[in-house]
Amino acid sequence: MQTRWRPTLAEAAAFVGGELRDAPDPNRRVKGFAPLEKAGPEELAFLVSARLRAAAERTQAAAVLVAPSYAHLARPRIVVADPYLAFARLQQRFFPRPRGRGRRDPTAIVHETARIAEDVDIGPYAVVEEEAEVGAGSILGAGTYIGARARIGRECILHPHAVVMPECVLGDRVVLHPGAVIGADGFGLAWSGERWERIPQVGRVIIADDVEIGANTCIDRGTLGDTVIEEDVRLDNLVQIGHNARIGAHTAMAAQAGVSGSTRIGKGCLIGGQAGFAGHLSIADRARVGAQAGVIGDIREPGEYWGTPAVEKRRWLRAFAALLKLAERK
Repeated sequence: MQTRWRPTLAEAAAFVGGELRDAPDPNRRVKGFAPLEKAGPEELAFLVSARLRAAAERTQAAAVLVAPSYAHLARPRIVVADPYLAFARLQQRFFPRPRGRGRRDPTAIVHETARIAEDVDIGPYAVVEEEAEVGAGSILGAGTYIGARARIGRECILHPHAVVMPECVLGDRVVLHPGAVIGADGFGLAWSGERWERIPQVGRVIIADDVEIGANTCIDRGTLGDTVIEEDVRLDNLVQIGHNARIGAHTAMAAQAGVSGSTRIGKGCLIGGQAGFAGHLSIADRARVGAQAGVIGDIREPGEYWGTPAVEKRRWLRAFAALLKLAERK
């Protein structure tokens, strides 16, 4: 990918509030980032791990983003409080998110009652059903599907084959990666004694602003009320959110995690890959749930939780150590 922004080292440092040190030419222009071992004299790099200190000393990068603890690195450097955050902000500047320009592929199918802003891009074979709405600057990739009366906010990006089922709502600047499905039926069934009876799922999915949904992630519509994803939530690939669940603002969830129906995840939580949550639970704000943890009860306090059933991290480590000692006994 190419970038049009070519700042000088001094401009890049100022952009992230950093201090440029030992650069022979502060006016050298850079075109982006590269790994420490591959970066050239027109590229930046960053150092966030002590294991990469030797690579940072050898790099040919124009400058390295470093924390104050590495301020004496023997290379041109930009000293910032958080190099990884500075990298993220510079990378966003190098590669700003695209915005629609009103291009519509002739193979797209858009219902005559749909309300589409003039500058929306609609890719090949995309479908927009009746009375759906798509806000200004949004992009609908190839093969995307927008169901009847669904609402898509401004500057959203729906990558190829993303699906938004009828009645569902996306806020502004939402990103759906390829294959994400918003608003499929929840897993609602009743056992009659002889067979399963399906419970029609008639609620919606409501997604707030600045949410990003990974590839092939599925968020089920509510049975009666709504499944809600609050602002700035980040869901990785292959995540499953059950019907009527609620995910609190600024929560991030890694790949293959699953949340059962009607569970409430608090704000600012971090959920590891393959973690699972039983239904009808309440998870406190700022909880950190480890990878492959199995949460079967409420988490009432912030903290770090590991294992199955999930318990506080220190308790789990003590229990595991005791288990290993027991296994060593003859």
